[in-house]
Amino acid sequence: MKIASVTSNSRRRAFLVDLAGTVYPFPFVRCSPRPSSTDPVASVVVDPELANEAFTYVLKSGVEGTVHADQVLDYNKDPAFLRDMLVYKLTIEVQNRVATTGLSKREIIRRLGTSATQFYRLVDQTNYAKSVDQLLRLLNVLDCDVEFIVHAKTA
Repeated sequence: MKIASVTSNSRRRAFLVDLAGTVYPFPFVRCSPRPSSTDPVASVVVDPELANEAFTYVLKSGVEGTVHADQVLDYNKDPAFLRDMLVYKLTIEVQNRVATTGLSKREIIRRLGTSATQFYRLVDQTNYAKSVDQLLRLLNVLDCDVEFIVHAKTA
């Protein structure tokens, strides 16, 4: 996701990052190196060398740091980002199970009731245009039980 703009807010002790029209805060304490009152942010820019998917800040001491948009989305628990991470983790698990199963890919495709092209899309970790349902069906074909565990946040 491209960063449209970023500003430093020393009062809030956070960067304010504009991603697709939504402004997300990203606190200084999550940065490395960490801005402080003795070493404040001198400048902050969206980094074109990182395809506008990150921003770079320079502290008064001259030390630089970079923050990627994924870090901002993860910190703010953006639902779309969390969904993509779930799809990614399930896809990696599918790849591992396909590699270790005794079933041939042709048999997996037959049991799944889909085309080979669709199967390879499901196994591709860079493809996020798939649903969790499809991945769960594929894991079921691979004789896996999937359980989601929900627990309270820890401090």
